[in-house]
Amino acid sequence: MDLNLQDKVIIVTGGTRGIGGAISRSLSLEGAIPVFVGRNKEGGEVLERELNSKNQKGIYIEGDLNKEGECRGIVEEVINKLGKIDALVNNAGVNDNVGLESGTPEEFKISLFNNVNHYYEMTHYCLPFLKTTKGNILNISSKVALSGQGGTSGYAAAKGAQLALTREWAAELLSYGIRVNAILPAEVMTPLYKSWLDSFEDPAEKRKKIETKIPLGNRMTTDMEIAATALFIISSRSSHTTGQFIIPDGGYIHLDRSLT
Repeated sequence: MDLNLQDKVIIVTGGTRGIGGAISRSLSLEGAIPVFVGRNKEGGEVLERELNSKNQKGIYIEGDLNKEGECRGIVEEVINKLGKIDALVNNAGVNDNVGLESGTPEEFKISLFNNVNHYYEMTHYCLPFLKTTKGNILNISSKVALSGQGGTSGYAAAKGAQLALTREWAAELLSYGIRVNAILPAEVMTPLYKSWLDSFEDPAEKRKKIETKIPLGNRMTTDMEIAATALFIISSRSSHTTGQFIIPDGGYIHLDRSLT
């Protein structure tokens, strides 16, 4: 199926590794022009060279989305270089373990700001250009917004806010034909997830315990499976989908645990 993504300019925040990196690579394979934004300059430049060496398109922009003025500057740079924006994938963020007991009110405020503010800012500054292209917005949230996790109040609150904004923006932007959706990954092996697993005495055993609770195949979702879902939602093949929460997680959230 042709996803009609050829030469579409798509910004992917946190787009150099993990789920964001998988989305960037998949977009490039489809002939799109992913603009992957992140703080890791080395990783971003490596990915840009990798894509270019395969005669694929892709541009890295270094930026800290939590710094004042950075989001506006990134959008301006994209327009100066490429002239348009066809879609925005809000993906950057981190589970910082700011909990109710373990954290402080000040840490909670910082966690909220770091994980949700740039979703608003990037969307706000991209909006005039998305109106022109009748583009769309995809927010990468998390199963934590629905299930909770324990010990991560800031991240959970931010992820819940991202879902609320998905519905709010889908409603507000109907008249412009701009679609807004969210994907909620659950257990996906990313560099950050691996670092978390490695913090346990027996990472392999911890992973096995997690995977036994995932109904479909007793395995984690791959980053490329999340990317494939993202590309379809972004594409015109999903032209009547808006305000939706898509959960590609092997049944982790919705199916009865007794099935495992």
